[in-house]
Amino acid sequence: MHFGFGGFGMILFWIAIAVGVVVLAKVLFSFPTRDESGSRDPLGLLKERYAAGEITRSDFEKMKRDILER
Repeated sequence: MHFGFGGFGMILFWIAIAVGVVVLAKVLFSFPTRDESGSRDPLGLLKERYAAGEITRSDFEKMKRDILER
């Protein structure tokens, strides 16, 4: 006596297994992006602020020296 859907049930079973493997792989092998990691490169952040016009060149140079002296 067969319980289930026969061949159709077997196809659904293997599709569910494949989807599970793909989801598991994405979770295990996903790397955090810059914003998710919580730590950013101070010099990179300083360059972004200078490029956006938030700080002047003299401020940039002073802060850059401070960062590199650490």
